[in-house]
Amino acid sequence: MSGERARVLLFAVAPGDRPDAVAAAYHAISTELAGTPGLIGNELLQSAADPREFVVMSEWETLAAFRHWESGAAHRTATSPLRPYQSQRPGGPFAIYTVSAAY
Repeated sequence: MSGERARVLLFAVAPGDRPDAVAAAYHAISTELAGTPGLIGNELLQSAADPREFVVMSEWETLAAFRHWESGAAHRTATSPLRPYQSQRPGGPFAIYTVSAAY
């Protein structure tokens, strides 16, 4: 399972008084993560139902590549701008999925 492509979803909510806060943090983090080994890319998705809700979806070459980056010291520093906006949903602020099929 660690050799399959992985998608990591991070759920975030912009505060009412700063609707652009999540997008600003996303752009800052994405610039810093450019060239990270194993990172294919990422996208900022905005809810069509509630424009304050966002999902950052990052795609990794393998789950092992993501886990390696996640366990490093650079991970916490690089992602800190989004931490205040992480959604407090029941499953936690993020989810990890591996690709089991694709066409």
